[in-house]
Amino acid sequence: MAQVTAKLVKELRDMTGVGMMDAKKALVEVEGDIEKAVDLLREKGMAKAAKKNDRIAAEGLASVAVHGNAAAIVEVNSETDFVSKNEMFQNLVKEIAELVAEHKPADMDAAMELKTSKGTIAEELIEATQVIGEKISFRRFKVLEKGDNAAFGGYLHMGGRIAVLTVLDGTTDEEVAKDVAMHVAAINPRYVNESQIPQEELDHEKAILTEQALNEGKPEKIVEKMVVGRLNKFKAEISLVDQPFVKDPDMTVEKYVASKGASVEGFVRFEVGEGIEKREDNFVEEVMSQVKK
Repeated sequence: MAQVTAKLVKELRDMTGVGMMDAKKALVEVEGDIEKAVDLLREKGMAKAAKKNDRIAAEGLASVAVHGNAAAIVEVNSETDFVSKNEMFQNLVKEIAELVAEHKPADMDAAMELKTSKGTIAEELIEATQVIGEKISFRRFKVLEKGDNAAFGGYLHMGGRIAVLTVLDGTTDEEVAKDVAMHVAAINPRYVNESQIPQEELDHEKAILTEQALNEGKPEKIVEKMVVGRLNKFKAEISLVDQPFVKDPDMTVEKYVASKGASVEGFVRFEVGEGIEKREDNFVEEVMSQVKK
């Protein structure tokens, strides 16, 4: 049987919000497979859908820059959140975003070689690391392009803790596009519309919802109808255009955008640190204190 470590228990708790003992029992039951443990807890109605990018965090800033019909969203990381308040670091993040938007590099290797006022992005990162005293790394970027009858919307939340870049077709009104970007920052949709949801993800969710309904003691003849309804709700919750618009919940994002003669072409949302492992706190002591009780 796979060893269920304190670290694994903590990771499952962070993903699902369940108690320590429930997390441990679930992991033991599925022999340490954390994804199966999430499914098991959801089937029992003990946890909501877990977002993989919510497991762990890191520090730094994300930013957005527009250059004509191209725009870039970037993330630059540091070891502590104090660095995000450092003027040198802030200027570096802004410069990287502007260079990426202007030159549209094909990949990270090409981006690191972009010329700056002091050399290249790679060299500036080394200098920043030496001056600031923490490892500074350019983690990721995305470039979006648009036509002339379209608009970019950029939004930074908490100074760049979350950055969003949207593209609306059929309008040149950047304020409308920014409104949608603010919505994306707040609600965190995963897809523009239902058609983008992979069939594999839908099948997986359907299986979870079916087991969930059966565990609630519902008759099998009505389980199918319940699952259809819940699956439709799931699709609407993760699709941007179907979500109630944050500034006016009486209409969906799609209806809001349509009222401006536009449609959502795409979006990118970066939340600083998603998927990067942070320093471990002493969770082992917490576990041991619970065991001794």
